[in-house]
Amino acid sequence: MASTSDIANRVPITIALMLATVMNSLDTTIANVALPHIQGSVSAAPDQVTWILTSYLIATAIMTPLSGWLSVRIGRKRMFMISIAGFTVASMLCGIATNLGEIVAFRLAQGLFGASLIPLSQAVILDLYPPRQVGQVMALWGAAVILGPIFGPVLGGWLTDNLTWRWVFYINLPIGALALAGVVAFMSSEGGAKGRPFDFLGFSSLIVFIGAFQLMVDRGPTLDWFSSSEICAEAVICVIGLYVFAVQTIAAKHPFFHRDLALDGNFVTCTIFGFFIGILLFSTMALLPPMMQQLMGYSALQSGVATMPRGVGSFAAMFVVGRLIGRVDTRAILAVGLALSAFALWQMTQFDLSMTSRPIIISGIFQGVGIGLIFVPLSTLAYATLAPRHRPEATGVFTLVRSLGASVGISIMEALWTMNTSVVHSTLAAHIQPSSPVVAAALPPMFNPATIAGLTALNGEVTRQAAMVAYVDDFKVMMIVTLACLPMLLFMRNPKYAAEAVHAVAE
Repeated sequence: MASTSDIANRVPITIALMLATVMNSLDTTIANVALPHIQGSVSAAPDQVTWILTSYLIATAIMTPLSGWLSVRIGRKRMFMISIAGFTVASMLCGIATNLGEIVAFRLAQGLFGASLIPLSQAVILDLYPPRQVGQVMALWGAAVILGPIFGPVLGGWLTDNLTWRWVFYINLPIGALALAGVVAFMSSEGGAKGRPFDFLGFSSLIVFIGAFQLMVDRGPTLDWFSSSEICAEAVICVIGLYVFAVQTIAAKHPFFHRDLALDGNFVTCTIFGFFIGILLFSTMALLPPMMQQLMGYSALQSGVATMPRGVGSFAAMFVVGRLIGRVDTRAILAVGLALSAFALWQMTQFDLSMTSRPIIISGIFQGVGIGLIFVPLSTLAYATLAPRHRPEATGVFTLVRSLGASVGISIMEALWTMNTSVVHSTLAAHIQPSSPVVAAALPPMFNPATIAGLTALNGEVTRQAAMVAYVDDFKVMMIVTLACLPMLLFMRNPKYAAEAVHAVAE
């Protein structure tokens, strides 16, 4: 519960927490448009540069369940101070990094320190305000959360074009300093307390499983999967970690995740559903900026502006969905959201290299609205049938699985793109015989295969076309995954008090 002094200072505390929330939410998207520039700066391969995104997501996933236990042990104020300061310093280190390994390591640190900012901010705000004001304040706080997906790509693009990619990380320094100053000055200190015993064996085995699995999907395309001894070793470690975690969860007196969570069908179904939504949301945002910048000649700012409507669509949908929950079957809202997302991905399968930005913007709006219609209703259903005492722990599990889906989804889609680009390039090249006079006559002079320059230009255009086909194939896969999620709605139970369940939504 909030102290008397915290209640008296709730406005400046809320501002400080919202600044921390904005800083954290910005980093989920701001680096996306800078990836092609970072790739060139550190000489990374396309499948390697996405580690900058997946390392942040996987660290957030791992740390989120632990952050609640730590906040009880050391106190919320101290937890906030450590988290904000660590996130800000890690951002600075990302900006001064000189190679891919350093950036990935510091992004891991960002994720570890930033994991607690959104869920703890929400918990503190719920304690600071009386029930009659919670709805308004949480709506304002939710707007801060969604600011990242809306303005992150544009801000990242502007900073990259006008300064350097390093400023997408440096921008966190003033925001973090203000947030830290607000917490230090206005939030009261509280001593640590003993909570439920922490299952370190379960937590450690979970980290081993997630880390080995992520390494396997990240490194697999480069090392030709199971023909590599490294991938085989990571697969074995992954299985061992999962086995130890499962046994510990079943047998331990106080497991890392309460066994009741696995017995709640609604929560299990929604959590699995959330895994695939993580793939849908973050994979698209990881694929589009490189496609626009490397294949279509967009600047970082132009690609950010083209993807901004996606965030605007999500914001508009989340504003409307709050009024619909409790009046409309929540599963029906989810079905509409999935249908719009699938339609948007179908539109994206029509992309080609001669198009303007219009198809990107239109499909982005549809997908943004679809995701917005999924996000809050899914969280509402996930916690609707859980006992209130399990909800704090359930939010950590739900966020972990969704973040894992996002990280794995980015890696898998990037691996598919790399593989399909190579396959399509070989197929297209097989139909072009430079020695054929018919082919030579049909090609423009700049692609004259009789000259080295023409042959090089021709190969570059074939590679460009193959890459576009591979992107379209990725969008097809995501569309199929989206449609495959529809049957899961049949296993979800509609909450009796959906309007109240909205307050259980957590990042």
